[in-house]
Amino acid sequence: MSNDPSDNKHAMLAEAEGAPLLKRFGIYTKLSGPGWLQGAITLGGGSLAGALYLGVIAGFGLLWLQPLAMLCGIVMLSAIAYVTLSTEKSPFGLVNNHLSPALGWAWMVATIMANIVWCMPQFNLGRAAIQQNLLPFVGDSTASTIVVCLVLLAIGFIVNVLYESEGAGRRAFDLIIKAMVGLIVISFFAVTLTLFVSGDISIGKILGGIIPNPKLLLEPAAGYTNLIAQSSQPEWWTAKIANDQRDIIITAFGTAVGINMTWLLPYSLLNKKWGKLHRSFSMFDLSIGLFVPFFLATGCVVIASASQFHGQTGDVDPGAGAATLAQLTETHPGVPNAADQELALTLVKRDNFQLATTLEPLAGKVVSQTIFGLGVLGMAVSTIIILMLINGLAFQELLGKRGDKRAHYIGCAVSGVAGFSGPFIWTGAAAAALAIPTSVIGGSLIPIAYFTFLLMMNSKKVLGEDRPQGSARIIWNVLMGLATGIATIGSIWVLSGKAHFNSWQGMIPAAGLGLLVILLVVGTASFIKNEKS
Repeated sequence: MSNDPSDNKHAMLAEAEGAPLLKRFGIYTKLSGPGWLQGAITLGGGSLAGALYLGVIAGFGLLWLQPLAMLCGIVMLSAIAYVTLSTEKSPFGLVNNHLSPALGWAWMVATIMANIVWCMPQFNLGRAAIQQNLLPFVGDSTASTIVVCLVLLAIGFIVNVLYESEGAGRRAFDLIIKAMVGLIVISFFAVTLTLFVSGDISIGKILGGIIPNPKLLLEPAAGYTNLIAQSSQPEWWTAKIANDQRDIIITAFGTAVGINMTWLLPYSLLNKKWGKLHRSFSMFDLSIGLFVPFFLATGCVVIASASQFHGQTGDVDPGAGAATLAQLTETHPGVPNAADQELALTLVKRDNFQLATTLEPLAGKVVSQTIFGLGVLGMAVSTIIILMLINGLAFQELLGKRGDKRAHYIGCAVSGVAGFSGPFIWTGAAAAALAIPTSVIGGSLIPIAYFTFLLMMNSKKVLGEDRPQGSARIIWNVLMGLATGIATIGSIWVLSGKAHFNSWQGMIPAAGLGLLVILLVVGTASFIKNEKS
């Protein structure tokens, strides 16, 4: 009998094919892996902030948004998995050899930039969760912050060392990631369950919010109706809130999957030594490891935020709505009335610590501060680990040493050390200076990554006999075309809204739009040329 673990996994997959549903589910869950890595990175500070604001601006009305956007992303991740598992080759090399080096290198550079810059707010989030929610007695002094960040950095590096280990180390890495994702989901689910038991939310509101409501592209959520009617400028407020909701919806669909997620998936599949046999299983893996935890965790945050913040102003500083009122008086001079002031306060963004504080009278200190804090810390730590991992995988290709441990550790150190500086520099203007170019480059290249793999799914040169045929090819192309189109519209919407030539902050989005167009043209021309040769 073979002692090769891969032989055992193949046998388990074969067993699962003819097994009853529950047994098959159990086998697939045990073998799953790369999908959980995707879940770990997407459940970070960005998802938390986005879910919080969805509850603020639309109550339960946009519960459907993030899951539906993620389904579009999973379509493209499934295509990336199909190409990778069919060829069992480095996707960076495939892109460079069969499409264009411009696409391959743009993909890599955007991935590395995203890993470095987005590590910073994760360290800041983890530091704050410890100092404000879990261990407030340690204070927020510089010394305390340094110690906490050193611990976070050490955890990220040690877990990545496990990833580069064979056998037991890699299995331990997988278990840690699954445990971290599980911690996030359980923590936020416990908070929501407590609110449900207390009677603060109802199952009817939740079910109503899961059903997609395209009206929110055109009109404000129902919770604003009375206040808008009492305001001095109902038409202005209607347009303002509807535009904000539309921006959130379109942005969510355009950026459901980050540029670095498109890099992580293929390399994590190759490092697992998965192949053609795993193509169907990889879709299940993305569902159980990415979609289900994402749906549960973000949904619970939206529910908690909606119950505490939508249409509420008691937790907000009276001066927090000044910027919105300034916009109103700029176009409609006059003294804002009470309804105007209240509307401005209802739109103020909240953070996770404000949510924990407002939940305390309802859920108690243990649930609101400790359990909620653990969920937030789990988000930060798991994302730090995965961002360091992706940077390690990217540096292996950058240095031309795929599979080399030292190259991996160099990449981990680059993003980890940058992240360590986050609590000290990720504030105010400095945060914007770092976030703007990275979000623009990443946002403009997400459609390119999607478009690249759409082309490869249709490439005879890349896939040979494994290229989908007949109705399967039609279904793949319809779904991929829809996902790519939505991502492109979302990116253009975001970039065009920020683009202008009055400052460097506006010039970068303008350059991002130009880069998007150039790479789309280059990719199409290269595909046609290579397929004909």
